[in-house]
Amino acid sequence: MQDNPYGIASLWAQSDGVIKGVALILLIMSVASWCVILIRAFHLWQLQKVAHASRDFWHAQSFAQGLQILSATNQQYDSRGNPFRFLADEGQAALDHHSSHQDDLHGRLPLSDWLTSTLKGAIEQSSEQMQKGLAILASVGSTAPFVGLFGTVWGIYHALVGIGASGQASIDKVAGPVGEALIMTAFGLAVAIPAVLAYNALSRANKGIISKLNRFAFQLHAYFLTGAAPKSAQVKTLRSGG
Repeated sequence: MQDNPYGIASLWAQSDGVIKGVALILLIMSVASWCVILIRAFHLWQLQKVAHASRDFWHAQSFAQGLQILSATNQQYDSRGNPFRFLADEGQAALDHHSSHQDDLHGRLPLSDWLTSTLKGAIEQSSEQMQKGLAILASVGSTAPFVGLFGTVWGIYHALVGIGASGQASIDKVAGPVGEALIMTAFGLAVAIPAVLAYNALSRANKGIISKLNRFAFQLHAYFLTGAAPKSAQVKTLRSGG
């Protein structure tokens, strides 16, 4: 069977270092973005299970039992990989620290303010953890089309040089360089589109988790102040001052 002179393999063999470099850059960008997509998607799947467990937390008979419920869904992670468990641990630590350090400056702050500051800080730390890798997707989604466009321009340049050198615009002189240009355009879009779609989907899912963390923090805040779980599960973002 005769090889296609305009196939992908032939175009790769005929291309120069610039086109090969552009293709390798796009390949690296694609691999990096898909690694981020798979890792963050798996992590979000784990977080969804923990978020579901956070509703069972308030049915526990003790705070310690509630922590076990939160940890049961992803025991392979430490508390920082489980934002709901991390939030509960930080709240309890803040309560204990405030009560045992009354002589310190922060001991003179109202307990409500101290708990609010601690819980908000824990939410911000968890949010930063969930945002890891999204910058890569944003960068790939915004730059990959232009990297592919550079390959397109370079391929057209090769076509024009071939026409000028031969003195005639025959199809065999321009098919290879134009094929390189079209492939680079398609490759750039193939890398960018999944990155953009995944970035939007992961960002939306992260916002949902943050919303649940805010609700859980409000409930923890009321629990630590009153010693009992709040009667209402009203969704409420923590505000400074309690």
